[in-house]
Amino acid sequence: MLCSRCAAHAATTPSGLCEGCASAAPGPSRPIRSLTGLSNALTVLLALVAALDAVAVYAALNSRTVIGALADDTGDYADAVEKAQRADTLMTVSSSLSLTALLATAVVFVVWFHRARVNADVLGPAEQRRGRGWAIGSWFIPIANLWIPRQVAGDIWDASEPGGHRTSRAVLNTWWALWVSATLLGRVAARMWDRAEEIESIRQGAAALAAVSVVDLASAVAALVFVRRLTAMQHAKAVAGPPVQPVPAAG
Repeated sequence: MLCSRCAAHAATTPSGLCEGCASAAPGPSRPIRSLTGLSNALTVLLALVAALDAVAVYAALNSRTVIGALADDTGDYADAVEKAQRADTLMTVSSSLSLTALLATAVVFVVWFHRARVNADVLGPAEQRRGRGWAIGSWFIPIANLWIPRQVAGDIWDASEPGGHRTSRAVLNTWWALWVSATLLGRVAARMWDRAEEIESIRQGAAALAAVSVVDLASAVAALVFVRRLTAMQHAKAVAGPPVQPVPAAG
């Protein structure tokens, strides 16, 4: 049985276990590096991304409403213009904050993803169809980055399953589907917003940006669950150690 420090993912050795458990428990033939610290950092960053996405949804919908009121030409025109300017400022600020948080999260995520891939060489080398470098480089290949990282993630997932038992990939598939959707829809919405000139096209662009932010929020939450799940799987497999090989019967 593991101690409370190891169970809580506290002070860890490179294998992901506390010092006592690392010396007592059978582990893989080579130690794996703990994902706990990076996982905790990603939990905070992805939660921040989700929160900023919520702000972006409000900012886009607020902008759509304010622009619609300005087009109706009712009430105090000067007040409507001032509200429109505030709405535009909120859109700009929320967009800048979201982009900053997203870039920081992407850097930490790629580091975590690569480390998980390196661990997979120890936990299940037979399942790995691509080299370690693909865990980083595949994200930067246009078009191909819509499926190659998913292949790498699937191989890591297979290698990390404790006891060799196949588990549901619902978490992985949900995260990937939402991420791809947010990426593709985001490009369309950004193009709509940039090209909008008439009142109605501006309102449509704002609505599109709000919809994309909703999908991106869901993607951030799914990514958080995926990161925590895969980190826990690798930890559990490191704790369990290699499967016991049957002793051949004496002939």
